[in-house]
Amino acid sequence: MQRMGNVIGLQPDAIAEYKRLHADVWPGVLAKIADCNIRNYSIYLKEPENLLFAYFEYHGTDFAADSAKMAADPTTQEWWSVCMPLQKPLDTRREGEWWAGMEEVFHVD
Repeated sequence: MQRMGNVIGLQPDAIAEYKRLHADVWPGVLAKIADCNIRNYSIYLKEPENLLFAYFEYHGTDFAADSAKMAADPTTQEWWSVCMPLQKPLDTRREGEWWAGMEEVFHVD
């Protein structure tokens, strides 16, 4: 299992809509997340900076392949088309990233 953290900005005028969407995530999106070996997925919001922090655990063996499978899913693509305009990617993210990956610097069970 691999723990993963990501961060992205949220448009200030999109907070209520983002919370509304995530209070009732589409069942097909949730099913695809599970199908792609992602478990224990959480998103946190830090205001007033309007930063979203996502944490999840990857239980598969090929994250790139599972990420591609998720990206190819029509329901996930539609979900992203609704959510992505609300987000504000960090200028410092790596090439090809939407959510910026983070380095784990500490963990304890």
